[in-house]
Amino acid sequence: MGKRIGGSRFRECLDKGKLRKFSAAKGLVFKELKSSKADLKAAVESCDNKNYKWSTIQAYYSMFHAGRALIYSKGYRERSHYCLIVALKELFIAEGLLKETLVEALQTAKTLRENADYENEFSKVSAQALLHKARELLKQAEIILK
Repeated sequence: MGKRIGGSRFRECLDKGKLRKFSAAKGLVFKELKSSKADLKAAVESCDNKNYKWSTIQAYYSMFHAGRALIYSKGYRERSHYCLIVALKELFIAEGLLKETLVEALQTAKTLRENADYENEFSKVSAQALLHKARELLKQAEIILK
């Protein structure tokens, strides 16, 4: 498929400087994957220790870094968590490279992370669900980036 960079939200993120071309991005892809793996490992340990708040936060950041690795591979860098999600939709879902459900899971994870962090609202069930989705997104990112 050809590049069709131009979805309205994607363009808005570019215009506002919340998403930009980044020449060093491709060199940072595997650093981001490493961060994703480390955050996932920490999230599992936190969940095993019944620390569901930190597990939720760490699982989100595992997903965030996996997503960032993907957009770095396309030469972009985000300046907002929202624009990371927009970029994933434009660069990977629209091109048929990533399942929409994984980006929807990242959006849900962002909300759960904010609730855990700012509202002190979290649960075992949501932490475990995020761990599952974080594993799935990381695995898919690794497949795409091979």
